[in-house]
Amino acid sequence: MADSSIQAVVLDASKPDRFVIRDVPSPLALANQAVVRVKAISLNRGEVRRSMTAPDGHRPGWDFAGIVEQPAADGSGPKAGSCVVGLLNTGSWSQLVAAPTQAIAPIGDNVKFSQAATLPVAGLTALHSLYKGGLMLGKSVLITGATGGTGDFACQLAKLAGAKVVATIRSPDREAFVKSLGVDHVVIGDDPSPAANFGPYQLIIDSVGGPHFGKVLAMLGVGGTHVIFGTTGGAEPTINASKFYSTGGVTLYGLIIFHELQHESPSIGLKKLADLVSAGKLVPHIELETSWRNVAEVAKNLMDRKFAGKAVLTLD
Repeated sequence: MADSSIQAVVLDASKPDRFVIRDVPSPLALANQAVVRVKAISLNRGEVRRSMTAPDGHRPGWDFAGIVEQPAADGSGPKAGSCVVGLLNTGSWSQLVAAPTQAIAPIGDNVKFSQAATLPVAGLTALHSLYKGGLMLGKSVLITGATGGTGDFACQLAKLAGAKVVATIRSPDREAFVKSLGVDHVVIGDDPSPAANFGPYQLIIDSVGGPHFGKVLAMLGVGGTHVIFGTTGGAEPTINASKFYSTGGVTLYGLIIFHELQHESPSIGLKKLADLVSAGKLVPHIELETSWRNVAEVAKNLMDRKFAGKAVLTLD
């Protein structure tokens, strides 16, 4: 690449907020990697949490969207000038990235970079969670933590698939927003027990855990699946094991998106999601959009739960 150095977010434990923007070497692409000029990134709690204990020099970042500057030398993937969305294991908070072509997908001309940047972790987690329920048409689905980025996408995708969707949220001030996603019923408050009135459920998508976990797990119907991908409400729940096994054929599935993507390339799901956004069938909701120069403040506010939904940072 022409640039000998670029700027990227790097961890510095000596700084109060840990996240700093520094000059780093320009990426050198392997044959199966495209070099992408990043235009927008999206923050996720998981990567911010990991950054709190990562060593100095760590380059955080998963989600990104941008323009291909240098296509892959092996001829795979989008050509130069293509607008793409992508996912990396680390290092996406950078002006340039070298991304495997199986980890990027083209986006439509009518899809903004900020919209596309919300899709990788949150969108793919929602999509792969729904995969665990099989054909969704006519099935009952319970989604906890529906105001989060993944919960938002899960509600929309489940409705697109023809499911009956019930969502749980903590605060009544988000009820109108969640109803706008097309859900059939909203349960508000710290106790999800009223959701049982709309069950049993063939699929539960859970990001809360904690006291919620045992209560919603008991709402599974025969042959149902409970997918848990987060524990914002606590990591050590109590369950009624007798109720669980006696329901019959029920499954508890722990989902980590990077594990799922060992079996299906990110590009496959990203293309599905980007196409839905382009067609106006899936709407990314951005709670906060600002410059990446504010990354430290936004990361802190994200962990302090000062906003719900997705935060997107745009690059200079």
